Amino acid sequence: MLDRLGLLVRIGPSTAKAGLALSMLTAFPEFALPQAAPPASLGIQSQPNETPQPARENPGLINEISKLFEKSRSILSPLKSPGQTIDDLNSSARDAGESLSALTKPSLIVTGRAACLVAANGAPDCKAGADKLCQSKGYKEGKSLDTDAAEKCSPIVFLPGHKRGPNDCRTENFVTRAICQ
Repeated sequence: MLDRLGLLVRIGPSTAKAGLALSMLTAFPEFALPQAAPPASLGIQSQPNETPQPARENPGLINEISKLFEKSRSILSPLKSPGQTIDDLNSSARDAGESLSALTKPSLIVTGRAACLVAANGAPDCKAGADKLCQSKGYKEGKSLDTDAAEKCSPIVFLPGHKRGPNDCRTENFVTRAICQ
């Protein structure tokens, strides 16, 4: 280390810096500045058999970042103009206002008992039962809040010694509370 410092003192700091820069450019030629062709006014002409070389891709950090930006442009949606953004906000506000007005319509929770119909797949259809319960109270339609289920059996089941069969009883569903509008 002392030998290197002694050499630096002998040749001078500016000469050492120039030598370091020259060695860096020699080791990494892709970072060197391109040299321009000599001007035609000096009488030097380029040789006709030279063909222009295609631009070589520089694999540096800047080139990779520019590739990333080009890819992100194709992935991301284009930005909207301020007018389009305001129009979108206005339509969203209009939709929210319509939803809010539907929620603020007067509604009432009613109680009672209305049978649920049996759907084609065998499941209970309690929407029709809720509508029927609300219509009996003077409203247009309803949504069920509570349901109840009861088992309805034929009288033969209650006879002593009768063995219960699969079709002797069935489950009936009822709407007991509904919200009406």
